[in-house]
Amino acid sequence: MAEELAQVARFLFEAGTLKQSKRTGWWMAGVRDPESVAEHSWRTSLIASVIAKLEGADPARAAFLAVWHDSQETRTGDVNHLAKKYAGEADPQAVTADQVKGMPEILAATVRELITEYEARESPEAICARDADKLECMLQGIEYKAQGYELAQRWIDNSRARLTTKTANELADQLLEMDPLDWLRSTMGE
Repeated sequence: MAEELAQVARFLFEAGTLKQSKRTGWWMAGVRDPESVAEHSWRTSLIASVIAKLEGADPARAAFLAVWHDSQETRTGDVNHLAKKYAGEADPQAVTADQVKGMPEILAATVRELITEYEARESPEAICARDADKLECMLQGIEYKAQGYELAQRWIDNSRARLTTKTANELADQLLEMDPLDWLRSTMGE
């Protein structure tokens, strides 16, 4: 068991690299210091729980799927859509299997199953998690555009067009009508 836990510990250090791994697509929009993969994954998980709850799915499961959805990027980096055209895309399930090799099987099997479920995009929770991934990208694009990165509009439009659930689509409409600081103005009674 000690060696299995050592492998878990190694993975935890590996997962920490996502805090420094930048989302590379934003560089094409001119964003000098884009969000990290970890930052994206955190808000994606939060959004997944919201969408799932409002869609009648299991919010904890949707968030669980979302928190792991880009975990393979510790090994592959964030490969944006343009790069995928030339370099292809690594198989998330194969990367995950390699990442969890040597961990306690109960943990390894759980992580492999999560990635399989997320990639299949068939369960209500996986559909909510995928929508959360797209909605988070759209939301980040709105924030970058408000900071003056006009080229972020492409990411806003592309992400908006890929949403499937009723909740994600309605939430996207609300987000598009708001300013990123509307929450502050509302809280302050302005």
